[in-house]
Parts: sequence; C-alpha cells; structure tokens
Amino acid sequence: MARPRSFNEDQALDTAMRTFWANGYESTSTRDLCEALGLDRSSVYNAFTSKRELFKRALTRYMDATTADQLHILDRHDLPATERLRALLAGILRTEAENRRDGHGIGCLTVNTTMELAARDPEISRMLARDTERRVESLSACIARGQGDGDITSPRDPAELARYLNAVIAGIRVAAQAGADDATVGAIAATAMDALT
Repeated sequence: MARPRSFNEDQALDTAMRTFWANGYESTSTRDLCEALGLDRSSVYNAFTSKRELFKRALTRYMDATTADQLHILDRHDLPATERLRALLAGILRTEAENRRDGHGIGCLTVNTTMELAARDPEISRMLARDTERRVESLSACIARGQGDGDITSPRDPAELARYLNAVIAGIRVAAQAGADDATVGAIAATAMDALT
C-alpha cells in the first residue's frame, strides 16, 4: 500500500506558483521551492518529479484559474459587451494594485513566463499559445456580440480587436510590474476602451 502524502498537493502547487510568479523560473532554485513548500528535496521530487514538472503544473494551475475568471466575466450575456470588458479590465487593475509591493507589481505569471521562456522553450511556448488562444477567442466573441448590438462601434475585425485588447492587458501587467501607478495603468485601460467605442 502506498504511503499517504503528508502535504496537501493543491496547497503545494499554489505555493510553488506564487514562488515562481515572484521570482521567475530560472531564478527559483530547488532550495527556494523546498523552503517555500516546507518539504525536503526528496519529497519535492517524489511528488513532482522535477523543478520543471512542478513549474509546468503551477503554470497550468495559474492559467486555468485566470482564464476561467476571464471567461466567467466575458460570458455574462446579461450585460452589454462594453460592461463585460470594463469589468475584466477593472479586475486586472484591482489585482495589480493588490499585488503591488514597494511600488512594483509582480505582473502576471503567464506574461512573465512568455518574456522569460517562450522564445527558447517550445513546450512552454505551446502551453502559453493554447492559453492565449482561449482568451482571445472569448474576447473576440464578446466583441463580436458588442458590434452586433451596436455597443462596440469599432469596425475592425473582432479577432483583431481581441488580440489588441489581449496585448493591452499584457502591457498593463508589465507597466505595473515596472512601477506604473494606478492612475497610469487605469488610463491605459480607459484608452483601450475608447479604441473600441
């Protein structure tokens, strides 16, 4: 009979996710993970095989949660498209404000990983691309609905506008990480909405 694990795997993944999120993949050592998780090296490897495997699982957990949040907001068909998009941006601005430490945000694990690993790690790049596709599809569907209702007046293709808005969201995350204050990132979000309407 297998010995039961002495830790909660979901909590361990959340802790690892926050550790990678704050430090990046390369700058997070196995020792950092052991200390954060309160586990010795053998326990970490027995549970997760490797640092890379733990990172992939933590990244997947992050993407699943954040994308589910976005889909939940954008699928609110009881609200006009512009209200759904404003709610999405407001949530991102709120998250950035809550995660700011010493004037800097920690950004978004997906955006951070894109900048750190996407160009040199094909497997991670594919994971990120699949997640981006899901988010862009939900944005595009919301925008198309808004155009049909007359709520969004830009004549541009919904997929183009969705990619633009997705890039704006990433830019907000990076700007906050670099030290942009609430007013600055709020203005970026407002300008993006102006471009749609």
